[in-house]
Amino acid sequence: MQFTAKQIASFINADIEGDENTIVTGFNNIEAAKEGDLSFLSNPKYEDFLYASKASLVIANKSLVLKKKITASLLRVDDAYAAFATLLKIYQDLQTDNLNGIEEYAHVAATAKIGEKVYVGSFAYVSENVTIGKGSKIYPQAFIGANVKIGENAIIYPGAKIYKDCIVGNNTIIHSGAVIGADGFGFAPNPDGTYQKIPQIGNVIIEDNVEIGANTTIDRATLNSTIIRKGVKIDNLVQIAHNVELGENTAIAAQAGISGSTKVGRNVMIAGQAGIVGHINIADGTIITAQSGLSKSTKPKQIFSGSPAIEHHQNNRSIIVYKRLPELEKKIQELERLVKELSKQ
Repeated sequence: MQFTAKQIASFINADIEGDENTIVTGFNNIEAAKEGDLSFLSNPKYEDFLYASKASLVIANKSLVLKKKITASLLRVDDAYAAFATLLKIYQDLQTDNLNGIEEYAHVAATAKIGEKVYVGSFAYVSENVTIGKGSKIYPQAFIGANVKIGENAIIYPGAKIYKDCIVGNNTIIHSGAVIGADGFGFAPNPDGTYQKIPQIGNVIIEDNVEIGANTTIDRATLNSTIIRKGVKIDNLVQIAHNVELGENTAIAAQAGISGSTKVGRNVMIAGQAGIVGHINIADGTIITAQSGLSKSTKPKQIFSGSPAIEHHQNNRSIIVYKRLPELEKKIQELERLVKELSKQ
């Protein structure tokens, strides 16, 4: 890549402070940037790196007041982090725009409907009656099951698997190793101690602008649909069980798991390694902190911590008491000793 400060400013609606003809050829973080690099500064704790940085161009907030002279030209914006993210997206799109058409060793069933400017990589498998919308990209070794519908500008990365009958919305990204639509964990115990499998005949519906991380699994519904609403962001190594529904713009971090038939509201945040039981309702705006085990429904905008999870401030108070247990044990032992002595007297 090679762009001038003026060109980049036009992409992110920035004000230029310095030389508009500054040329950049790469990206780097503020600590390690060298001449020719574009970087950004959004967190004040990294400000000192700006004054020593060799970056040629830095995106910074308009509110930043410089304490020293710098060598870099600045692009002033309202939100440096968001502007840098926008710029990276533009750069990524430029790199992948040339991916188009069906590569030689891809399998595309005769009944599949492929939109304009769709890319299907070598050794990808597109099954019968699949529909893929305009501009979507199916990378090598991805599997798309029968009757799957994929919207426009979706990205299915190498090795991702989408089982039959599932629906994927526009602008959705599914990363490598993710499995969409595997059977839910449904088994009925028999009198002899064995288990009878309950067929899982539903599907998974993923709406627009969703991102699903590597090696995440989303199970199909026993009946009806497991639903991932628009704007949901799911990290790597997350398990979403059958008949779960995730509300709009909910975010889930790595290694979290949600059991069957739980309904999660809008703008919920679930941190890493949190576990959630089945058949409960998590209200809009709920926050579940890392390694929490949630076993009951919530009210809007509550914060939960611990296992079993309780409201965050209560959990913090409990932790303080827990840390004092050795000290309290000594005091109890001393009181018991005093009681014995008084009893003797």
